[in-house]
Formats: sequence, C-alpha cells, structure tokens
Amino acid sequence: MQTAEYDRMFALEDRYWWFVGRRRLALRLLKKALGVAPPPLTPASSGPVVLDLGCGTGVIASELAQWSHPVGLDMSPQALAYCRQRGVEDLVLANGEVLPIRSDSVDAVLALDIFEHIQDDRAAFAEAFRVLRPGGVLVLSVPAFRWLWGPHDLALMHHRRYTRPEVRSCLQEAGFQVGRLSYSVFFLFPIVVLIRALEKLRRGPAKANLPQVPEWMNAMLIDLQDVEARWIESIALPWGSSVIAVARKPV
Repeated sequence: MQTAEYDRMFALEDRYWWFVGRRRLALRLLKKALGVAPPPLTPASSGPVVLDLGCGTGVIASELAQWSHPVGLDMSPQALAYCRQRGVEDLVLANGEVLPIRSDSVDAVLALDIFEHIQDDRAAFAEAFRVLRPGGVLVLSVPAFRWLWGPHDLALMHHRRYTRPEVRSCLQEAGFQVGRLSYSVFFLFPIVVLIRALEKLRRGPAKANLPQVPEWMNAMLIDLQDVEARWIESIALPWGSSVIAVARKPV
C-alpha cells in the first residue's frame, strides 16, 4: 500500500466501523473454527499459534495476543514499525508468495484483505496451506466483484477483486476443504456501490475512500456489522463488498 494509507490505517483501525466490523467477524469465525473458549479460560500462553498474514499496523495481532501466540508478517517495514508500537513482538518481514516459516508449524492463518495485494495469489494460497498444521484453519477476506474496481483499489495497490466461486476455486486448488464462504458488508452494499461509482467520476490522484461519519453513526454501523457476523456464522449471504471464507487443511 501507499505510505499514507498505513498512516491512516494506524490512526483509524482501532475505532472506524469498517475495520472494527471486519476484525470482529474474522476473530469470531477463527475462534469458532479453532474451538477456542473465551478468556480467561484459554490463556494466551497455551493458545494456538496464529500467523497474521499481512498484519498491517498490528491491531489484530495485539487482540490475538489475548488468547493465542500471534506471529505478524508483512512486506512493509513501516507496517512492522507500527506493530512494535502496539507491543507486537514476533514479527516477520516477508512476502506472502514465499513464507519463511516451517511447513506444518502454525495452527491458523488469518489473512484479511491480503491476497488481492499479492501478484501471484495462487502461490500465496499454496504457502498458507503449506505452513498450516494438518487440521489447521485459514480465515480470509478479500474485496468482492471486479465491476466495483476503481480508484480505491488503485490507491491500495490491489491486483484483483474476487467472487465467491473464485475464492472457492483458489482454496480448493491449494488443497483446502472449504467451510464457511459468504459475502460480507451485506446491509451496506448498495451504499458501497454508490460510493464506488462516484469515485470513478472524481478527478485527481487515486485515494482510498473511508468516509468520515459521526461517532453515533460509527457505533451504529459497528452494531450492524455485528448482526451480520452472527448471520454469517450460519448462512451464506448473497452479496456484499467483501468475500469472507473459513477453510481447513485436511488431517
């Protein structure tokens, strides 16, 4: 990503509804897939090893540390510097196409909006499969629908957007058994479509668009995303601006 985007991520991802909602959904699905009891029943010292692939500025890894042993991996030194500010210690500078991690060595891989940044995403799916222990879990999210492509994707240096069948194909090709597979950001999808359409009419350099909202609306949107997360645990939503998936390496 562009340098300014990491700065903005560090400033916003603790509280902005989109980051909070995505994080809560992913961690909810990850805990369920791993059978992790809520703290303090599962102390972090005895918890699973979780690779936070594309850890960004470290807010997810810092939450993972409450109940697991997180390993943060990112290709940006700037991102890892922000992780250290959050107290994340186990960090790796690397690209998702070639992970400097032993095969069959981690219990879970968490990859939130990462595979679209990787030029050879097939290699990255295969690497995630390789480092997982048999029975290990991959939880991922990626942006949905090529027709939504625009300045937002250019600013974030995306290579592609996905459909749900494309994600399934990538996972199965790598050897995964696909469990939960759904679109997310379902309720707000019409608004996202409108915003992306307006972005294409705007002149000037490409920028990632995270519209400012008042605090009361931000809290309301987080609650709405929490409702959606509960739905996704049991049903596959038919549309949304992201694809979320849970897949497992066969035993």
